[in-house]
Amino acid sequence: MSVTRRQFAPAAASLAALAASAPAFGQQTSETVKWRLTSSFPKSLDTLWGASTTIARAVGEMTDGKFVVQPFGAGEIVPGLQVLDAVANATVECGHTYTGYYIGKNPSFIFDGSLPFGLTPRMQNAWMMFGDGRKLMDEVYDGFGVVALPAGQTGGQMFGWFRKELKTPADFVGLKMRTAGFGGKVMAKLGAVPQQIAGGDIYPALERGTIDACEWVGPYDDEKLGFNKVAKYYYTPGVMELEAVNQLMVNKAAWAALPPRYQAILRYACNYAMTEMLASYDAKNATAIARLVAAGTQLSVLPEEVIKALRSALETVLDEEAAQSEQFKKILTNWRQFRADQHRWFSIADTRADLAVFRTDQK
Repeated sequence: MSVTRRQFAPAAASLAALAASAPAFGQQTSETVKWRLTSSFPKSLDTLWGASTTIARAVGEMTDGKFVVQPFGAGEIVPGLQVLDAVANATVECGHTYTGYYIGKNPSFIFDGSLPFGLTPRMQNAWMMFGDGRKLMDEVYDGFGVVALPAGQTGGQMFGWFRKELKTPADFVGLKMRTAGFGGKVMAKLGAVPQQIAGGDIYPALERGTIDACEWVGPYDDEKLGFNKVAKYYYTPGVMELEAVNQLMVNKAAWAALPPRYQAILRYACNYAMTEMLASYDAKNATAIARLVAAGTQLSVLPEEVIKALRSALETVLDEEAAQSEQFKKILTNWRQFRADQHRWFSIADTRADLAVFRTDQK
């Protein structure tokens, strides 16, 4: 059907009026925004640190260089364990970190980090995106004046490096171990003395004997940090961290001032960084563990008695925290039910299938 000049004129006028009434969004998102990002991780750990550079690169590419995020490694602006304070106080606009570092401020932070005997990466994503996780955690972050965007995932971790073998729960008594998050609270129930130390400071502490054991992430990072040079026994399974999410914490006022399109772009950039980090660790850990074992590391399995003692200690710690905080109790009740449903489903599907495949690989 042809359009006459008489028919076209009113339509053109309507389009012109629409365009005139809504230029603000386009103009607003054309502005240049410059942010600083402080990381909890040293630049030597390319996978953890790399999430910051990925986010910076992605937002720059999607805004034609108009949204500039400049990343700084741990210690360049503030120490690695002070990222939350730096963001909340507006020392920087945003920071990349792990929530387990801040459970002293609010134990509920751990639900958006990694809980022992908890969720796998897929389960955590399910809880955050299709359960009540996002809503519950946003209430926690709101109390600190920050907005948190998931921006990294290590996947399942190892239990840790030890100078001596672990044979019974009694071997934890007096053991000085670097661990973050709830792992320290749980091990303390068995008599361990947990130490929270930033990644770049762990090796010298282990080398000097200031600590007797440590956990960080997994084979790739642990090899980079050289733990195999000063501790012989490397324990699995990593029941204390089946996953570990990192967050991009954003100052709430800075977030509110950010154009809506830039907010969306930052979310997408963080989501990509999360996918990239998990894929990177999955690929790199598989070859790093082979190198470590070939170099003399003794890959060891936690005794069942130790695993059961750790699980019992965890549930005690969770109940104690819930008794002291209504917010923690509220999140815990929701998380426990979600965990039970997820563990049942995965035991029916993925876990059994994985074990069946692995058994055939060994024949």
